[in-house]
Amino acid sequence: MERLSDKLLNWASILDDETRRQAERTASLDIVDPHVALMPDAHLGKGATVGSVLPTRRAIIPAAVGVDIGCGMIAVRTPWSVGEVRARGPLAPLRGDIERAVPLSAGRYNKKLTETARRRVAELEATAEELGDRVLHSVTTTAPNWALQLGSLGSGNHFVEVTADEQDRVWLFLHSGSRGVGNKTAQRHIAVAQDRARRDGLDLPDRDLAWLDEGTPEFDRYIAELQWAQHFALLNREEMMDRVADALARHMRADATPRLEQVNCHHNFTQLERHFGEELWVSRKGAIQAEKGQAGLIPGSMGTASYVVAGLGNAESLNSSPHGAGRVYSRSKARKTFTRAQLEESMRGIEWRHSDAFLDEIPAAYKDVDVVMADATDLVEVRHTLRQLVNVKGD
Repeated sequence: MERLSDKLLNWASILDDETRRQAERTASLDIVDPHVALMPDAHLGKGATVGSVLPTRRAIIPAAVGVDIGCGMIAVRTPWSVGEVRARGPLAPLRGDIERAVPLSAGRYNKKLTETARRRVAELEATAEELGDRVLHSVTTTAPNWALQLGSLGSGNHFVEVTADEQDRVWLFLHSGSRGVGNKTAQRHIAVAQDRARRDGLDLPDRDLAWLDEGTPEFDRYIAELQWAQHFALLNREEMMDRVADALARHMRADATPRLEQVNCHHNFTQLERHFGEELWVSRKGAIQAEKGQAGLIPGSMGTASYVVAGLGNAESLNSSPHGAGRVYSRSKARKTFTRAQLEESMRGIEWRHSDAFLDEIPAAYKDVDVVMADATDLVEVRHTLRQLVNVKGD
């Protein structure tokens, strides 16, 4: 760990100047206490740095949570080995089954709800009622088709993978969040915070660092809708995992895929936690909670290793760890820098949908995940290292 200032601690050995300056601006806010923790995968984000942990006193910065509220990962260990899965036939049909079962890409949702999705939608409706009678009204107004979004992947760095650990045991692994409904909810509250900052004449280093104060109706509304969106994201991953597990069961000619181990964790979220003897709102934007012994997931990039980890409970990091590899090239710069041939080479031996659409997701556009994990040795310990067998992404 490197102390960049009294209010900024850094675990990233790869940190560009622009990202550092952005983190310094965030750390300068009076509501930030005691310090911002930059994770090893830190890179430039909207307002607040992706790969940062922001503790705030009696306030929350909506943009510091991110627009994909509750985004995170889920992984399941199956009883089968790589040899057993390959013995059942080529992996291309399995990839096709997964792509048909899970709606991919931005703006693509379910045409109808599965039985499991209907149960989860009912749970979300009940959750909204518990959080307040206006939550579901706000959600429905923001995204009338929110129920059909449950069980859909999205695009960008979201993925579904069939992977194998160091003992050749097969795991299912996926990354997604609260989809369009979470994005629209976040954007609305970011705008509310910005309007409040203008109204009150706040002098902000970045307009996206506008915050909502605890005890105000705007804060209460945001917290309620945030908690609902975080739960939506959790159930969205569970619904997709059900479908992916069903696809693998069909491939294995089994009735179901037994789940020997499961981890489901957010990496874009806020919750009230106790640190250094105080109650603080901790926003992790591209970071996972890593209490001592707490299970977590850190994916690499497309074509590189991912990790199942256990937290070490590092107090200075506010019990946090990185959430992935972290970008070093923007999407547009990656498309100008790398070639399809380089992408093909980086995906050698993995079953994937060969397409130029994924050029901006080439592993070389991200930090070296081995460096990220080396930087995180005082934050987490590695339990399993996963390598891809099948990769599924949206355009």
